[in-house]
Amino acid sequence: MDPAAEALAAGVLAGERRALARAITLVESSRREHQLRAQSLLEALSPHAGRSLRLGVSGAPGVGKSTLLEALGVHVAEEGRRVAVLAVDPSSAVSGGSILGDKTRMERLAQHPNAFIRPSPSRGTLGGVAEKTREAILLCEAAGYGVIIVETVGVGQSEIAVAGMVDMFVLLQLPHAGDELQALKKGIIELADVVVINKADLDARAAELARAQVQNVLTLLAPASPEWAPPVLAVSALTGAGVPGLWNEVTRFEAAMTASGELQARRRRQAVDWMWGLIDVELRARFRRHPAVRDSLDRLTAAVSRGALTPSAAALELLAAARENT
Repeated sequence: MDPAAEALAAGVLAGERRALARAITLVESSRREHQLRAQSLLEALSPHAGRSLRLGVSGAPGVGKSTLLEALGVHVAEEGRRVAVLAVDPSSAVSGGSILGDKTRMERLAQHPNAFIRPSPSRGTLGGVAEKTREAILLCEAAGYGVIIVETVGVGQSEIAVAGMVDMFVLLQLPHAGDELQALKKGIIELADVVVINKADLDARAAELARAQVQNVLTLLAPASPEWAPPVLAVSALTGAGVPGLWNEVTRFEAAMTASGELQARRRRQAVDWMWGLIDVELRARFRRHPAVRDSLDRLTAAVSRGALTPSAAALELLAAARENT
């Protein structure tokens, strides 16, 4: 490891926020030299990771994810546990930029000495998370954060990637989100370990009705684990009502899944999935860098664009070019 990466690793292990922020920036970089340095950094820090509780939080825009995460984060931090929030913001389809406003919205939590907040752009990555979210989780764990919360973009039912990189998946719903049939149609609900009906202070009766409806739906679905029946909670992130109860369910889940060995089994499966994900990314990058592919790509892209060639025919020709010239 080069001296700069070694010093950065030492800063992360010492729990320095600035070093952690720089380390995450390094692993998020797309520059080839930065990627090589980031890989050596991750290899050095991996033995110090894996000792946190990882939470994923998802929900549609306007459901109050940031408000709930701040209330929950402050509650956890006040108990003496160090909490890191990795908030993924949507990137512009036009400019590729991102507002990254979660840190501003979580002002109380951002000022707490036991908390670290890192907003990252999605940059078009599907599934509601950023491309390097897994690496950021590892870095936060190495820095000594015992609770890692990943907040997804919040764009709908496709946000399932986060469930494959955390220990517990929390789904947020609104009191007036629809009836039981509508809840059943939301495939993402099958992945939830806890469902939270947020903004219960606006209409307590509607929140309780929604809670009962979702609980009924969950009885029709096979549980993700035989060790855990997902509860449905009515919570007000704004007033804090129900937040301690949510944290109690989180700790109860952690204890049950650890005792059964399911938590460790989940992480083993996730590690294998991470490996294959990295292989897919690297194979795609190598394919694009292949000289024969680069020579034909513009011509075939133009042909597909004007309708002179089908996408499948172009893809087969590019794959053949890469295969024959390897």
